Amino acid sequence: MNICVFCSAAELDSVYTDAAREFAGLLGKRGHSLVWGGSDSGLMKVVADGVQEAGGRLIGISVEFLRDVARPDADEMIVTADLAERKALMLDRADAVVVLVGGTGTLDEATEILELRKHGMHAKPVVVLNTAGFYDGLRQQMARMEAEGFLPIPLADLVTFADDGQQALELLGA
Repeated sequence: MNICVFCSAAELDSVYTDAAREFAGLLGKRGHSLVWGGSDSGLMKVVADGVQEAGGRLIGISVEFLRDVARPDADEMIVTADLAERKALMLDRADAVVVLVGGTGTLDEATEILELRKHGMHAKPVVVLNTAGFYDGLRQQMARMEAEGFLPIPLADLVTFADDGQQALELLGA
């Protein structure tokens, strides 16, 4: 499978990097390819390193203004003109999506992917890897959206939450 991973390019605490490294190793060992934002920094680098070290392929999709931090040894690197094109291409190249910890960019990517899924624009599974409860607030908010009628489909059909990398891959059938 080509598994798209949205995550931070920031340097983060080991509670997040250790979990991301474990997930990436499992992804690579199972022969999957990583589709990611192409960055060679922060958590994006940790994930790419883990996948590559475990034998998986790297498909980077960067954006022009971040070209200088793109990973030089990816199996494939595509540079898009803007973030909208980047997100569309990442989804197009993916069989499934996993959301790791991140900031506003990661949240933007995740919510766009969920919005497209909600409207039937794709049927690819989306899993949020909820490392150290990072996305507990998002899970609570989405449950409220479902309970109060803001979601036209059941939350479980839109997104699932995993506590660790093993469970994330199991939810994807990977």
